[in-house]
Amino acid sequence: MELTEFWTILSANGIILEVEQLKLIERYVKELTYWNEKVNLVSRKDIQNVLENHILHSLSILKYVDIPKKARCIDVGTGGGLPGIPLKIARPDITMILIDSIAKKVKITEMLAKHTELRNFEAICARAEEFAKDKNNFARFDVVLSRGVGKIATIVAWVKNTLRNNGQIVLLKGGDLTEEINEAKKMFSNLVVNEILINLVGYDKFKKDDKKIVVCKFQN
Repeated sequence: MELTEFWTILSANGIILEVEQLKLIERYVKELTYWNEKVNLVSRKDIQNVLENHILHSLSILKYVDIPKKARCIDVGTGGGLPGIPLKIARPDITMILIDSIAKKVKITEMLAKHTELRNFEAICARAEEFAKDKNNFARFDVVLSRGVGKIATIVAWVKNTLRNNGQIVLLKGGDLTEEINEAKKMFSNLVVNEILINLVGYDKFKKDDKKIVVCKFQN
């Protein structure tokens, strides 16, 4: 996918990037592609399609999820900075924390973010469940993000204590999630789960591949 087509699809779906933001996305793609040869940040067979399969996928969240202005966000199991870095580029007002348990991935992700001039950003090497046990992180985040890390119930169990009141857990998932959703609701009786099929104007691949956004919130 060319950058112009990428920008056009985003615009058609109400996700507006300025020229400078688009340049930052382009720089991130180049850096991610380069470093992926050294450390497996995303699937190497998929790296040629990183713009559509990874960055467009990450930014699709902005079509369906209301992320509050100046929200504090955390990306759990970020790998190469997905979805955290693209979202931070598109929404410079938010604070973004990226965590991953693999130190070399965290070092590269932090460097990628610095190269894209991100502020209010931090990369931390930690396991999600250990990070959430630290009382300094209790009720700290408005939005918890995660892409392809684990089952819904597992992620909710890891991060629930880090959510502020009315906070939300936003997961990029795929396929039939009925069993996962039922398991999560059974484990957490006050959990509300909204499953959204990604259907972008001008790009139907995510719909065909049954890609979804799952938004979890706790009822007060």
